[in-house]
Amino acid sequence: MRSRRFLRAEQAPLDWHTPGLIAGVDEAGRGPLAGPVVAAAVILDPRRRIRGLADSKVLAPKTRERLYDEIMDKALCCAIATATVQEIDTLNILQATLLAMRRAVEGLRLPPALVMVDGNRLPVLPMRAEAIVDGDAKVKAIAAASILAKVHRDRWCAQVHEQWPQYGFAAHKGYGTAAHLAALQAHGACEHHRRTFAPVAAVLLREGQRA
Repeated sequence: MRSRRFLRAEQAPLDWHTPGLIAGVDEAGRGPLAGPVVAAAVILDPRRRIRGLADSKVLAPKTRERLYDEIMDKALCCAIATATVQEIDTLNILQATLLAMRRAVEGLRLPPALVMVDGNRLPVLPMRAEAIVDGDAKVKAIAAASILAKVHRDRWCAQVHEQWPQYGFAAHKGYGTAAHLAALQAHGACEHHRRTFAPVAAVLLREGQRA
């Protein structure tokens, strides 16, 4: 017969902090009126330190560009993924963001034991995950992910600006600035605008009424 002591040991709680690779995840582009939402996942290499990692919003553009290259070079692995404008309009921006995050994690070459996500919502993942409010200011891997996502989306805006210069994407990055709203009123919406976002929807409605 088993002893009570053995039974108690057998029923000990699981250790949820099992060692393993930790991935940081963050997104860029939830608020803009145009373009995809971008997510990145990063597993840093503790043997290859990257100085200056911080929330991408507090870094100068040149610093973000430099750190982007350093993260891509020194991280154990990283992945960048998007959810398209069509997916944003179909699913809504929150669900599209979670979809992009899941795609980023799935794109990692190495499977993490723990995924730490900036914010208060988690994508559906097969491994343990934690949501951390202001995580991009607290966790280095999340900060690295925020930099990759931000730079990737800014580069997308610069490319689209060449095709659609009248909207000024290179300057406002798709956000609803006064200049962007004025361009929407003057030129209507282009293929990259999120049709379910209120300022764009209003312009489309006006154009439909004219037609």
